[in-house]
Amino acid sequence: MNSLNTYLIGDTLRSFREYKRLSIEELSEGVCTEEELSSFEKQVSYPDLETLNSLLRKLNVDLAYFFNVASKSSINYSNAVIRLINRYKRDWDYERIQEILDKELCNPIFQTDHLRQFLIWHQGICKFYLEKNLDEALELLYEAIDITNKKREDYNEREIEILTSIAILHKESNKFEEAISIFKKALDYFESLPDILDPRGKIRVYFGLAQALTEVCQYEESLIYCKTGIEYCITHELIYLLSSLYYQTGENLIKLFRKEEGLEYLDRAIYILQVQENKKFIKIIENEKDKLLHQW
Repeated sequence: MNSLNTYLIGDTLRSFREYKRLSIEELSEGVCTEEELSSFEKQVSYPDLETLNSLLRKLNVDLAYFFNVASKSSINYSNAVIRLINRYKRDWDYERIQEILDKELCNPIFQTDHLRQFLIWHQGICKFYLEKNLDEALELLYEAIDITNKKREDYNEREIEILTSIAILHKESNKFEEAISIFKKALDYFESLPDILDPRGKIRVYFGLAQALTEVCQYEESLIYCKTGIEYCITHELIYLLSSLYYQTGENLIKLFRKEEGLEYLDRAIYILQVQENKKFIKIIENEKDKLLHQW
């Protein structure tokens, strides 16, 4: 296969395999050795067309679509990188995100304001979660905002999402009052937008704000944002963070001595996760449920 160096064969192959939740052993079985597949994913060597086609059939991915995603042309390539980073972020895999950032921060493709902002934003997130350095993380996040909004006013949707990340890092650092203030600022900016392209950003604010308010024992106010977030999810037909909002509602109710009502919401959270077959988070919520009831 000539000119394969114009495609991200390895990263794209690994991306599809992980998306389908297949191990290297499972995907390689009957097609190639595990060592060969590992070599393909690391782009140490390339599969021939027949081998690649066999792997893609197991992944249920069309060959033409694969090469479109794997293309290094600036538009396809940058979109593929953004998709990878967003997926690793959902999985909290900041090591993988940092690996991508290390490769792409100096890439000429990513020197436009919009793309450079995206990378610096996630560099800040990685700085916090991998190095536990809040100050440097915040510097990077504000630097990302300044790329498109030096005055830091009249935020657009992307800038509000970065501001939400700033609030989340404060919350994760137990700086709850600061987090609450920034979450509310982000929510005000969302309310001022004529249209929201991705409703998940606003849901993140509702949930983060509710969490922070619970931490400072403002259970009634937290309930307001939980229920508003739940209604927003239902209105937009989104399951994103819905289980977390149900859990947060249940936690608040239990701490307000409304145990039976709270348990109903915790069970709703678990039900949604069961539908999603998210065993990892079911276990987390069940453990948290036990802790709450133990405190009762």
